[in-house]
Amino acid sequence: MNEPEVKKENWERSILENLALASLREQRRARTWGIFFKSLAFLYLFILLFVALGWVGDGKVRLADKHTALVDLRGIIAADSANSADKINASLQSAFQDRNTKGVILRINSPGGSPVQAGYINDEIRRLRVKYPEIPLYAVIGDICASGGYYVAAAADRIYVDKASLVGSIGVLMDGFGFTGTLEKLGVERRLLTAGENKGFLDPFTPLDPAQRDHARSLLREIHEQFIRVVQQGRGERLKDAPEIFSGIVWTGQRSIDLGLADEIGSAEYVAREIIEAEALVDFTPREGIADLFTKRFSQIALNVLTSSELTLK
Repeated sequence: MNEPEVKKENWERSILENLALASLREQRRARTWGIFFKSLAFLYLFILLFVALGWVGDGKVRLADKHTALVDLRGIIAADSANSADKINASLQSAFQDRNTKGVILRINSPGGSPVQAGYINDEIRRLRVKYPEIPLYAVIGDICASGGYYVAAAADRIYVDKASLVGSIGVLMDGFGFTGTLEKLGVERRLLTAGENKGFLDPFTPLDPAQRDHARSLLREIHEQFIRVVQQGRGERLKDAPEIFSGIVWTGQRSIDLGLADEIGSAEYVAREIIEAEALVDFTPREGIADLFTKRFSQIALNVLTSSELTLK
C-alpha cells in the first residue's frame, strides 16, 4: 500500500472514530437529560401524591388579610361518612383557630341523618362560639336542611336560606317493613332464637307486638323532645308560637323565616361579603385523601368477610 492510500485510510478511520465518539457523546447527553426530566416528572408526581394523601400541608389557601372560613356539610350525616361529627368538628376547629378567620360559614345541604352525630356537631358549635366569641358562625342553607341538618343549623348565630330552600322536618322516625306471613307462603320456616323476651324487637317477620310498638313510640317521643329543646335553645325568641313547627313537616325558605326557623335570605357569598365583611372564602371542608379511600374500602371488605359467619350482638 503506497503512502497516499495509507493517509486516506487513516483519514477515513479518524473520521469514523470522531463520528462514533460524537454519537456516544450525544447518546450520553440524551440519557443524562432523559434521566433529569424523568426525575423531575417523578418528583412532581410524588409531590401531587403527598398532597393528595394529606402528607404535605393541609390543602388550605392562606391569605394575608382576613377571610371567611367555609365548611360544607353535604349529604347524610353519619358516623362513617364525610359528614361525621369527627370530620366536621375538626374542620370547624381549624376554621376558628386560623388567625385570619373573621367569620365562619357552615353551608348545609343535608336531609338529616344520625341524631347522635348531629348532636355532637351542635355541641361543638356551641363550644366554639363560647371559646371564640369574636368570631360569628352563620349557617347558610342550600337546597335542603331537614331533620339532623336543622339540628346542626340551630346552633348557629344566624341562619340564611334561599327562598326555595326546604327547611325543618323537626321530628324523628323509625321505619321498616313487615313481612308477616310472607315466609309461610313461600314455604320458608323462620328460626329466630333469642335470649331476652324483647331481643327480637321489631323483627320484620314477626307480628308487631303492642308493647314493643309502644316502647318504640316512647323512644321516638323522647328524642323528638330533645330535638325541640335544641331548636328552642338555639332560636330563642325568634321562634313563632306555632305548634306545626315541630310537627315534622318542611317549609320553604321564605316560610321558615316567617316562622322564625331562619333569619334572612342570603347565599354564602352574600354573607361573607355583606355580613362578615370578609369577601374571600377559604374552604376548610374535610376532604377524603387517597389513603382514606383505600383504608375504607379494604376495611369494608375485611368487615364483610369477618361478619359473614359470626354471631353478632344487635
